[in-house]
Amino acid sequence: MGRGSLFCLATLAGLAAWPAQALEYRSVTAPAILYDAPSTQAHKLYIIARQTPVEVVVSVDKWVKIRDQGGGLTWIERANLSDHRTIQVIASRAAVRQKPEEAAPLAFEVGKDVVLEVVEPAVAGWIKVRHRDGLAGYIRVTDVWGA
Repeated sequence: MGRGSLFCLATLAGLAAWPAQALEYRSVTAPAILYDAPSTQAHKLYIIARQTPVEVVVSVDKWVKIRDQGGGLTWIERANLSDHRTIQVIASRAAVRQKPEEAAPLAFEVGKDVVLEVVEPAVAGWIKVRHRDGLAGYIRVTDVWGA
C-alpha cells in the first residue's frame, strides 16, 4: 500500500472517530427579518413567518446563521428564536396516527408546508405532534423537516 493510500485510510479513520454532532433546530417566535450578514445594516432578504422551524448552523453573539427547509442560509437575530420546537410537513399528504405505528388508526391528515408543534422527541422513526387546532398524534419523521 502506498503513502497516499495510508494517508487516506488514516484520514477516514480519524473522521469516523469524530463525534457526531446532533442537528439543532429552533422555531421563529414572531415574524422576523432575515439578513445576508449578521448585522441590521446588512441587506434585508425577506420576512420569515412565526413558528417556522429552522436549523441552527452557527451562533455569533446576538446573531444566528440558520438554514430553512428549502436549504437557504440567512442570518436572524437570536432574540427571534425559541427553544419551542415545531416541524414542517414536506410530504404532499401526511398521515398523523393515534400511535407510533403504520397500522394505527388515523388521527388526522396534513398537507405540505403545515407547521406542527413537537410534543415529544422522535423515537423509532415517529414524532409526536400537535396541530394548532389541538389534534395530536404521531407522524413519520420522513414526512417532516425539522425533526
